[in-house]
Amino acid sequence: MNTGGCFKIGHIGEQRVSSRPILRGFAGLVSSVLAGACIVFALPPYSILPLALVAFALLGVLVRGASGLIAFRLGYLFGLGQFVPGLFWITESFQVEGDRFGWLALPAVLGLSGLLSVFPALACALAARLERAGLPFALSMATSWTATEWLRGHVLTGFPWNLAAYTLSDWPVAAQASSVVGSYGLGFLLVLCAALAGLAFVSADNGKRNGRLATAGAIALSTVGFGAVRLLLADVLSERGAQVRVVQPNIAQSAKWDDAARNANILKLIALSARPGDFDILLWPETAWPGFLAEDAGARAMLGWLLPETGVLLTGSPEREETEAGTVYRNAVLAISSDGTILTRYAKHHLVPFGEYIPWRNLLPLQRLVQSLGDFTPGPGPRTLAFGPHPYAGIAICYEIIFPGHVVDDAIRPDWIFNATNDAWFGASIGPWQHLASARMRAVEEGLPLVRAANTGISAVVDAYGATLAVLDIDTSGVIDIRLPRPLPVTIYARLGDWALLILIITSWVIGGYWARRQQANLKGAST
Repeated sequence: MNTGGCFKIGHIGEQRVSSRPILRGFAGLVSSVLAGACIVFALPPYSILPLALVAFALLGVLVRGASGLIAFRLGYLFGLGQFVPGLFWITESFQVEGDRFGWLALPAVLGLSGLLSVFPALACALAARLERAGLPFALSMATSWTATEWLRGHVLTGFPWNLAAYTLSDWPVAAQASSVVGSYGLGFLLVLCAALAGLAFVSADNGKRNGRLATAGAIALSTVGFGAVRLLLADVLSERGAQVRVVQPNIAQSAKWDDAARNANILKLIALSARPGDFDILLWPETAWPGFLAEDAGARAMLGWLLPETGVLLTGSPEREETEAGTVYRNAVLAISSDGTILTRYAKHHLVPFGEYIPWRNLLPLQRLVQSLGDFTPGPGPRTLAFGPHPYAGIAICYEIIFPGHVVDDAIRPDWIFNATNDAWFGASIGPWQHLASARMRAVEEGLPLVRAANTGISAVVDAYGATLAVLDIDTSGVIDIRLPRPLPVTIYARLGDWALLILIITSWVIGGYWARRQQANLKGAST
């Protein structure tokens, strides 16, 4: 094994004195699993941020000097450690109809986790390969990790759940950087800092140790400093005129489509909506109406009685349309006026595989978890809704909110984001907290306030800095009455999208190269 040569980027890299990993064999494999499990507790609802730094630092120490195959194994086990416990809440959805789908719960979690673990495995293998090519390990690790996270968010419709950056969602000073580089970019900075700290910990050279710690500290301080200034200059008290009422009915998934419970469910929604107090916009969760509301003029007229003259109800409701090819179903949000007219609508465009449709249906003889309707058809994409005199709204239904850069209509920027969701499938697990973390990061990235109406929780109002202003917890019913926080000017990330991420990565390598040349010049000067 070649131990000669040196990395080319100063303290961000290192001299290849030893290319043997610190922990080998069984100890290294177990350590990788435990490191992955640390990520679960670094994410909401626990948000123990130091565990994220420890996890990525340990992963870097394990992968450094490993062969590509061993690095792949280490990354795969890290992924299993993260995804199996982190996504175990998915089993709750299979118990709604346990007699039909309960047996699939554990295989589904293990299968999904096994598939997702390929991405951290590829990241580690690529980082190991780049190191052997003479490139700096810390930058290689951060770049590889970010590239594979981005792929995880896009390949096969994408599943960017529990990104590295979401460990910072409850740390608002650090989270503000996502307004510039997005969640993928914030994850890059986190992994880079952790990798540098890990290399410093195992370094026998005091100079290199101090240099790596100083570099990691500079990155962390720059990130936190930007966030502190952004929050210090925030005008958090400035509000728009629209008063919203968020309704959380807390209807169990098993009762949601039960014909015997239909009237009781509707009465519960109406009773909560009719509580004393003024509002301009009434917000109900995803598929709140148990039927095809667009086809029921009488029901819409009844709901119009809940509204002031210029008021609007935004509610989730399935829709159907008869076409030559058959019946088309959509998961929609309707805007209904006080006279029962449908002012506008939005159709969900990013559907949940196996929940709202079966991919490759001709090849997979499977049933959807959501029964009674055919497969849903996706809408055309992000759209801004205009209704009456109220602020323009961007709509994201449930799972759509987890996709960075794919929530807001680029043509017409909204004033706020409405996230209608039904997390009743996931019970009182950590899943709804993780889902809320994604939504809060979208608010920071886009510089837009976000209002979330969830059937069983967690409903929340989030300002454009990601701060939660009001919340209704899991398994509670109630309403939130609040004025919409103001939107911010268009953020850098909202303007550039993931091009900002690419600029960050290229800039990091350029700066690293500059410091490498300086270090090499200093070494030559000292030797002469």
